[in-house]
Amino acid sequence: MVSQEHIVRSASIAAHHPNAIKTLAADLGEDLAHVFLYVSPSVNFDDIAKQAQHLFHADCIVACTTAGEIMSGYTEDQIVAVGLPNNHFATKSILIKDVTSVNTNDLIGEMIRARTELTDANPMFSHEVAFLIVDGLSLFEDQLVSKISSGLGPVPLFGGSAGDGTRFEKTYVACNGVSHQNAAVLTFMRSDCVIESFSLDHLSASSEKMVVTRADPARRIVHEINAEPAAREYARILGRDPNQLSEFTFASNPLVVRVGGRHHVRAIQQVTKDGDLVFFSAIDEGLVLTLADAEDMETHLEREFSKIADQGSLDCMLICDCILRRLEAAQSQKTIALSNIMAKNRAIGFNTYGEQFGAMHVNQTMTGVAIYRPENKV
Repeated sequence: MVSQEHIVRSASIAAHHPNAIKTLAADLGEDLAHVFLYVSPSVNFDDIAKQAQHLFHADCIVACTTAGEIMSGYTEDQIVAVGLPNNHFATKSILIKDVTSVNTNDLIGEMIRARTELTDANPMFSHEVAFLIVDGLSLFEDQLVSKISSGLGPVPLFGGSAGDGTRFEKTYVACNGVSHQNAAVLTFMRSDCVIESFSLDHLSASSEKMVVTRADPARRIVHEINAEPAAREYARILGRDPNQLSEFTFASNPLVVRVGGRHHVRAIQQVTKDGDLVFFSAIDEGLVLTLADAEDMETHLEREFSKIADQGSLDCMLICDCILRRLEAAQSQKTIALSNIMAKNRAIGFNTYGEQFGAMHVNQTMTGVAIYRPENKV
């Protein structure tokens, strides 16, 4: 499937199509400043990245594996391509080869140089944003976003963590044909299109609180909650059998923390055989967790997307949507309804193991940017 009547070009194809990348490259056309590829983990990512480097007509190509793809709504086992034409966009990408050993000063210096070069070379492109794609199994997204945020200045940041379906085994990112693990790619984008970043979730804090009393922060593992075995206590609070906890339980019963005057989700990834809880983002002893209440996902997304669309002539949205939102939608039979809302607003992207927004790494959230046609912004 392809769409070229908009400024931002997009196309998708079955991941196992024998000529997938060649077809996508033809669909997106030439004169591209940048291509983003969201690749199903069911195919050989390294081969896809190499093919893309040879076949796409773009100055830069950034790719990642996913926990699901988004093109005309939720889809699966696809490769989704997004092309930014060079008459409206200019980009600079920074490859961070090892997110666990980043020299903050060196990274900030590289970020400043990239921004300066983009600004000087494209004085007519006055709108900018930074897009971060990071290995979703690195366990280092929180620290990386914190380091990046100190060098962003006024540039808004959004992003997502590469996924591996619901397997949680191997995730990859690629920059210009070379695939990496434990890595990230930070892309600065400038455009004459108005770009507005956003972050949304349908959750609010309830009155049910619990305290992390024993944890392994480096591995995002909680051993005890309220001085009891973590999974057993979490299940007790929910009124569930601890032996029946699953990803659907976690998606439907997320936990939140209060940071900077608002709540942020601390989502559970899985329960170990020892009864520990593994989280998608930073966790520590003494942290107060609150069970979240959820608004109807369909009602919430329709309202929030309508607000975004009302701001101007919307060309598309580039989104990073947590895998737990997708799982919750499936469990509540909202997949088709949410897909229709995303398709109506031309939301394109992938399902993630975590999301980035500003200086925060978050979970069970949708982050993204709305891109408006430059002549019609109100």
